[in-house]
Amino acid sequence: MPYERELQIALEAARDAASILQHWYTVGTEHWEKADDNPLTIADLESDRAIAKRLRTAFPGDALLSEETVDDASRLRNERVWIIDPMDGTKEFTKKIPEFAVSIALVEAGEPVVGVILNPPAGIAVWASRGGGCFRDGRPVSVSKVATLSESVVIASRTEISRDQFAPYEGWFRELRPVGSIAWKLACVACADGDLNVSVAPKNEWDVCAGDLLVREAGGVYVDFDGARRIYNQEKTLIDCAMAAGPPALMDAFLARERERARG
Repeated sequence: MPYERELQIALEAARDAASILQHWYTVGTEHWEKADDNPLTIADLESDRAIAKRLRTAFPGDALLSEETVDDASRLRNERVWIIDPMDGTKEFTKKIPEFAVSIALVEAGEPVVGVILNPPAGIAVWASRGGGCFRDGRPVSVSKVATLSESVVIASRTEISRDQFAPYEGWFRELRPVGSIAWKLACVACADGDLNVSVAPKNEWDVCAGDLLVREAGGVYVDFDGARRIYNQEKTLIDCAMAAGPPALMDAFLARERERARG
């Protein structure tokens, strides 16, 4: 399998982190706000340290970009960068909703080549390497075969839904299903546990990089509403445009209708 060692180490790091997160999920931990509506817990920080230790020991020449570590601009000059979210979905974690995940990706020259997403309470790991396919707990998976918007299940942010940000799409889909972590949503799309993910709110590279690869290797696409793919390890890590993921035919149908809607 391509990138076999990198994938194995990423899985080990994700399992280390998942064990920490599951412990704190069970016993409980206080949280505080990094910014408005952006909680942080000791579980995030311990998970971050465990992942960094595993990756730096195995690949000392690689750079790291993590949500919970101060950014080092030297990563922009490095061919290989690990992009990490030690816990995507901290809001769900603090509310005891089992929809958070560890997300670890390796990027080479801006392209994701290894991705692991692990949901600790579900005990499910989804992983991929470039050219090697996508797997859920060792079983090959692929995106949905649904090709018609009216038959599709869209998994989306419960926050975006509660803010009525999906009002413009009312009646487009068979179901709009709220799910927590964006990383976990992308893993679900890769496994056909939903047909599309649509997200109109800003995201960061560490939220979506691993999931992007999972969707690609499962036969899908993850692009902005203009049809462009993300190139990772940018100086500005915030992705402030709307993005969507799913099987190619369904994505074509969604983007075509979205262009019509945007034109009015």
